[in-house]
Amino acid sequence: MVRIESEKQYEAAMARIDELLEIVDDSTPSDDQNSVELVLLSSLVADYEDIHYPIEKPSLVEVLKLRMYEMGLTQASLASLLGMNPSKISEILSGKSEPTLKQARNISTTLNIPPAVVLGI
Repeated sequence: MVRIESEKQYEAAMARIDELLEIVDDSTPSDDQNSVELVLLSSLVADYEDIHYPIEKPSLVEVLKLRMYEMGLTQASLASLLGMNPSKISEILSGKSEPTLKQARNISTTLNIPPAVVLGI
């Protein structure tokens, strides 16, 4: 199995991908040697990054804070929107408390956050 073995190889592959992106575009045939090389190198880089730079699942706190930012909500307005006590929202946002199942369902549906994120699974 061919794979990227070191950070130096990873950096070289990334540099070559940057070069290929200047040459290959949507109109390039899929059997063009540059297009094939780009696909293969991208796959090798993705495999290396999965091992060496894994992306962790976001926590409920991170997602709630992002959603609050996106919606322009304060803790108080979030509590009002969810029909929850502001102190409970504060506890959830500080990581001191988890929402009940009923609260989790409400958070998921009201804020369009996947249930798995809300439940931490």
